[in-house]
Amino acid sequence: MRWDPDPAAAAALETLGDTVRITVVEGIPIALPYRRAPKFASGSVGSADNVLVRVHTDAGLVGQAEAQPRPYTYGESQTSIVEAVSGQLSEALAGVDPLRVELVAQCCAGVAGNRVARGAVDLAVWDLVGQVLGCPCHTLLGGFADDVAAAHMVSFADPAAMADEAVSVNDELGVNTFKVKVGRAPALDVAAVRAIRDALPDADLYVDANRGWSYEDAVRAGDQLAELGVRAIEEPIAVEDRAGRMRLADRWTVPLVGDESCISLAHVESALEEGAVRMVSVKTARTGFTESRRIVDLCLARHVSIVVGSQYEGAIGASATVAFAAAFAATAGHPAEITNFLDLADDLVVTAPEIRDGRVLVPAAPGLGIDIDEDRLARYRLDR
Repeated sequence: MRWDPDPAAAAALETLGDTVRITVVEGIPIALPYRRAPKFASGSVGSADNVLVRVHTDAGLVGQAEAQPRPYTYGESQTSIVEAVSGQLSEALAGVDPLRVELVAQCCAGVAGNRVARGAVDLAVWDLVGQVLGCPCHTLLGGFADDVAAAHMVSFADPAAMADEAVSVNDELGVNTFKVKVGRAPALDVAAVRAIRDALPDADLYVDANRGWSYEDAVRAGDQLAELGVRAIEEPIAVEDRAGRMRLADRWTVPLVGDESCISLAHVESALEEGAVRMVSVKTARTGFTESRRIVDLCLARHVSIVVGSQYEGAIGASATVAFAAAFAATAGHPAEITNFLDLADDLVVTAPEIRDGRVLVPAAPGLGIDIDEDRLARYRLDR
């Protein structure tokens, strides 16, 4: 069910106007099963051990979002996210008017680290703002387009299985853009991309090594992948190897995409100054809406292209990705990584984003338009 206010709360909301206040922020640990578990160079995910974030108010409205722990990238675990959300972040936001999104961001910034936790709280507050104002988040952010093209991430498997997955997604959803996970032995990576290219000759392909290659392997693999027509190569080698990244960026005719090197506005600025990163992956799962739109502005000022990326979030996170990607001219014209919530065997939402002919419509409901199935939440939550 959706967290709509009861009649008394709705009446109170009318009289409160812009005096709605956050009362408490709640982090609920959940474990959702996969039917196709993600595997990639920097790690793998056996189950979706995520956190449902709820921002409660004195008017009865509740903003909701989803956090995905990635300890091998950000150092955050499910436990640390729950503790940060329900502890420091809840204390920092108690009594704050959610419509004052810059104040919310400043209060959250005082909680050091905890990027994914802060990002999810930011998303939940924006969901709340949309409910208070009766407006979809995507409209509040900019409202550029009503839908966005979808990209699908293909995880590690043998090349034939990876090609079969891409063909299945293309047949069932009409998706024609694929981010292929690489970062293994160059010969295996090239074989996987070639198998997908042979199966879908007209597909738009780019690859993500998740820092898995050595410099030498990146040279061998990257040169061949460029010949296969990939349009970008994401995080080929260790972020710390700045000289190697610069040599690769200058060597290749396709852009080097920054992801793990671009986990905040400050990181993006640093990466663009260094010069190797020539396309940036923006993920609302780690920078919410507030910081993500600042990253978009920075990229626009630097004439750097943007891809709206995914952290293998569930349908709740995918809803935020859709809203953000469709909101801006700089992002709405490019496929966004949206589809991988379908890798889950089950989810918390009543209605998931619908993908038709390779595109996803933005929900017209206020906020993020999230409806939680409370029975499923009871089944998958870990704290009861």
